[in-house]
This record gives sequence, C-alpha cells and structure tokens, in this order.
Amino acid sequence: MNQTDLAASNTVVAARFVPELRRALGEVVVGQERLLDMLIIGVLTGGHVLLEGVPGLAKTLAVSSLAKAVDGTFARIQFTPDLLPSDLIGTDIYNAKDGSFSVRRGPVFANFVLADEINRAPSKVQSALLEAMAERQVSIGGTTHPLPKPFLVLATQNPLEQEGTYPLPEAQLDRFALKVIVSYPTPEEELVILGRMASTAPRLEPRKVVGLPEVMEARAAVDRVQLDERLAQYIVSLVVATREPGRHGLSDLAGKVQYGASPRATIWLAQCARAHALLAGRAFVVPGDIKAVALDVLRHRVTPTWEAEAEGLTSTRIVMRVLETVPVP
Repeated sequence: MNQTDLAASNTVVAARFVPELRRALGEVVVGQERLLDMLIIGVLTGGHVLLEGVPGLAKTLAVSSLAKAVDGTFARIQFTPDLLPSDLIGTDIYNAKDGSFSVRRGPVFANFVLADEINRAPSKVQSALLEAMAERQVSIGGTTHPLPKPFLVLATQNPLEQEGTYPLPEAQLDRFALKVIVSYPTPEEELVILGRMASTAPRLEPRKVVGLPEVMEARAAVDRVQLDERLAQYIVSLVVATREPGRHGLSDLAGKVQYGASPRATIWLAQCARAHALLAGRAFVVPGDIKAVALDVLRHRVTPTWEAEAEGLTSTRIVMRVLETVPVP
C-alpha cells in the first residue's frame, strides 16, 4: 500500500463509527434518514444546522439523541418573546457579602445547544448567538469565555405560524451551514412510530456509540478528504450562478434573485461534500456528494426578489434550477 492509499485508509477509519451512530439514532428516531445524515454532517464539519418543519416531526428528539449517542453535553433553550440575551449566554452575579462579581454561565455552554423555535425570540436574543456561532466564545461582563469543543447550535423553527415570530436576519441565517426541511414520515414509518411511541413510557434513550475525542478525530479526517480541482471549480460555479444566473445559462432567472449565496456557501459546500463522502466510506469527493448537500447549504442563502416570490419562485426552486443547469465536470 502506497502513502496515498494509506492516508485514504486512515481517513476513512477515523469515521468508522458513523454507520453504528446511524443505527443507534435509527433505534430512537423512526425514518428521517436525511435529517439524521445532515445532523451527522454538522457534527463532522462543525457546521450549525437550522431545522424547519411543523411540530411533532422528532426534530428535538433527533438532536437530543445525537448528543447522548456521542456522549456530549446537551442544553435545550426554549425561545420566547420575553427571553433575554443573559438567559442565553449568562451574566455577572454580584456578591453583596464580599463585593465581588462571579460569572453565572448560561445554557449556551454545552456541546450541543438546541435553540427551540428560534424565530419566537426578538432579534437582540437571536443576535446573542452570533458570537457563539462564529467564534465559539461569548463575552460576559467584558471577559471572553471559550465554549466547549465540539460546539454546535441546532435551531428549529416552525414555518406555519407567523404571528408572534421574528424572522431570522440574513446575517444569522448565513451562520448556519445547513438548513434542513423536515418532512412528514411515510405511512409505513408512522405505523412504526405508533407501535413504538404510543405508550405511557416510550423508550427514548439512545445508546452511547462514541466519545467526543473520536468525534474530533473524525473532524480532522474531513479535512483530509480529497477534493479535485475540477470539483472545486464546480462548487464555485454553483455559488456564482446563484448571484449571476443570467451569465450561467439561466436567463429565465435574471433579475429574479435579490441576493445570491455568500462565500460562506462555497466553504460549507466543500466541507459538507467532504463529510458526505466520508459518510459513504470514501476519502475523495464525487459530484454526487456536492449535489447531495447543495440544496441544504444554499437554500437559506439565496433571496428571491419580491416579483419572483409573487410568481411562486422560491429559493429552493432557484437552487434546484442552478443544480440542473450548471454542467457537472
């Protein structure tokens, strides 16, 4: 075995726990394979994940189960209109006895932070997550506190209700590596859910599969997955096509995109494609890996114009048109 083959083998070995992790999560969460795969990709890349779907689709259960399966600390924050930034990151507490201040850390100091119904909190609370998501640290009373490693924000939002909600600003949406649309289970899956959950004490405890040190090793292995130069150019072409569709064979979309994907999209598309390849047991990226994650990476970073929205042209449809049109190398 030459050095290249040995390096590729070591890269794949670092993520050998992934199939067992999938099985462990599947023992608790019925169906939702794409959701589970995207959560695992988030863990492997360190990318935050936004989950959108109606209530009752096991979004919270999937996130808490993932944290337990990798032996990480977990915190669930229920976002409400009266939530304060200090409720999230913590605050300084004054001790009147000796006149000193001590830091009371908030729930954000966990490996997996579930921001439940994040769009129910006002912008100042949503923005309190920005430093944590971008820098993996928070500032309390003028002092910077590092967050644990790994650190992952997994946020949920309900697309049905508009009253009493605050849409996430574009700057914060861009901080999420992936936006996953969670759909209803199939009738067969729902029958399994009925048999498993319709009791007074359903089994919701996943088994531990791997520890955090192994997760960090797998993250390092993602960087070693080979990305061919032609595929790197393909990624750039996809992202640029969302900004200038008319110059990439999409004349029907010209003037219908208000904002295209940012350079963060390019970075996360490459990293998530690498992680997807690792999930498939490969140490190299193929075009299918890029296409498999492109919709979840790009959909929340593309903003249609008002005219396009009036015509029913959504960001998802724009991204799908880009994927259909930009030639694969």
